[in-house]
Amino acid sequence: MTIVKLFTDHPAAVNESYVEHMEMSGTFAFWLLVAGLCALVHAVFPFLFEKTGSRIITKLHDRMVTNRIRNAAPISGPHQALDSAAL
Repeated sequence: MTIVKLFTDHPAAVNESYVEHMEMSGTFAFWLLVAGLCALVHAVFPFLFEKTGSRIITKLHDRMVTNRIRNAAPISGPHQALDSAAL
């Protein structure tokens, strides 16, 4: 596998260029950090951010899973372990 394919195969599988995928992933990372911070504040002050974290997660799920068109089969091989490590 060439170095270029390492950077372009997955973005192409979700109908994105490398730059489009980087922007999408960066946006997800930002909102996941916000949701995590809201959840942390909520853990200490349960009257704050009661639904903020779950609302952000729901919107991200809709954006990623419900509204995304995929071209390729699910990830397999060495990258699959990295993709499912947090699950």
